[in-house]
Amino acid sequence: MTQTLLNDKKFVALSDKKQSRISKTVFHCFQNKNIITGTYKGGVIKEGLIMGKQTEASKLELLFQCLTKSGEYRTGRSNGIISKNKNGKLVLRFDWNWLKGIKKSGASSFVEVDEV
Repeated sequence: MTQTLLNDKKFVALSDKKQSRISKTVFHCFQNKNIITGTYKGGVIKEGLIMGKQTEASKLELLFQCLTKSGEYRTGRSNGIISKNKNGKLVLRFDWNWLKGIKKSGASSFVEVDEV
C-alpha cells in the first residue's frame, strides 16, 4: 500500500546547482490513496492541471496540461521520485517531456513549502 504523502502540499521548483528556488510556478497537490491531482500556475503558466498516481512508496507517474500566458496549450508527462531533504521537507525529482506544444524534455526538482 502506498503512503499518502502529497495531500494538500505545495511545491516550488529548485535549481540543480544551488538547490534554491528558481521559478514562480507553484504546484498544489492532493492525494487520495495512490491517486494524485493538483493545480499549478505562475511564471509563464496561467493555469495548469496535474493527474497521476503514486506507483510505489517513492515513485510517481504524472500527466499535466496547461495554458500559458501567451495562450499556448501544452500537455506532458513525467516520472518522479519522492524523497526528503535535510530539513524534513518533501523533494520531488522528475524526468519530464512535453507531448503537445513545445517538444522539449528535461529533469526538474521541486521542494515542499509551507507558504508561497
